[in-house]
Amino acid sequence: MPGPDITRLRNRARAARFVLFTFVIWAGVLLAMPVRPQSSQPQNDVKPATAPSSTAPSAAPSQAPASSPQTPKKDEHDQKLNDQGVFVFRKDVDEVLLHASVIDDKQHIVTTLERGAFTVFEDGKPQTIISFHHEDIPVSIGIIIDNSGSMREKRNKVNQAALNLVRASNPKDEVFLVNFNDEYYLDQDFTNDLLKLKEALEKIDARGGTALYDAVVASAEHLKLHARLEKKVLLIVTDGEDNASNETLEQAVKQLQQENGPSVYAIGILGDEEHPKRARRALEIIAQRTGGIAFFPKTLDEVDEISRMVARDIRNQYTIGYHPTNPRGNGGFRQIRVEAKTKGHGKMTVRTKSGYYAGAQPAAAGSQ
Repeated sequence: MPGPDITRLRNRARAARFVLFTFVIWAGVLLAMPVRPQSSQPQNDVKPATAPSSTAPSAAPSQAPASSPQTPKKDEHDQKLNDQGVFVFRKDVDEVLLHASVIDDKQHIVTTLERGAFTVFEDGKPQTIISFHHEDIPVSIGIIIDNSGSMREKRNKVNQAALNLVRASNPKDEVFLVNFNDEYYLDQDFTNDLLKLKEALEKIDARGGTALYDAVVASAEHLKLHARLEKKVLLIVTDGEDNASNETLEQAVKQLQQENGPSVYAIGILGDEEHPKRARRALEIIAQRTGGIAFFPKTLDEVDEISRMVARDIRNQYTIGYHPTNPRGNGGFRQIRVEAKTKGHGKMTVRTKSGYYAGAQPAAAGSQ
């Protein structure tokens, strides 16, 4: 008759075999369960509308493009949600990306062009386009609002326009807010929460001067270091000339033209005196060199519609990628020009950044 130690060992063996058998059965059940496939692109129920040109009145808000943007082929430049649920581009490390709007001779935005309609020139030399997109993609946006003494009576309508810009934008955009006078303040970091943005906009301390260039440089740096999305935009709202910055206009523009820098849209609520004329020229330079638009409303009531125009323009852009024939490692400033030609359209103007400084480290968000 077996001893108690042998009996215990046999009992343990039977228990181990039972556990192993149970594990095998459940493993088979789990392996047989279907896995729900995940789409590489999110659904977007908002269809883009028309956007304004930089030199003439825009199309009426109710006018829609002839057709929705074309779906890119699988072998083209792709975008996806990363593990944190953030939209990113998959692009080569040596790829230069351009975000471009196309305007026809009637000042209407053109939304139906194919890749073959575009030619990209860098320093006057044609480049080979390796990727092409025309989709409403999420954007990292910085809103920079003048909080100087002269803005006191204007802020309520400006604040409402800023909120309407966010409402008219892609719901997956991330937005931060900077108020500035003699100094600049990050009153709300990246969010898409309208209530948080509204609270930040209401932090009005309208006093002091206008350190616009300092605020722009700091905001561009914040985008570079902390934005999670490849496409980047700044919106500036001001009513006067910079009179308090340590940075100059030239330094601000250079910062904005670093590789992967933002497009800048500017709203100048200016009068007809000499100083506002200089302010107008500064805003035009900043916008033109970064591929944005400078607006100069005649009345404060126009600011709200302009903010919606900016949202439409951003959501209707083409994204074009190329490998520069002059390696980026050679550094230096590169001039960019993009042309668009196709049958059925007359003369078209392409608005994108006028150039970039090669060799700068791109922001991490867009390099996946």
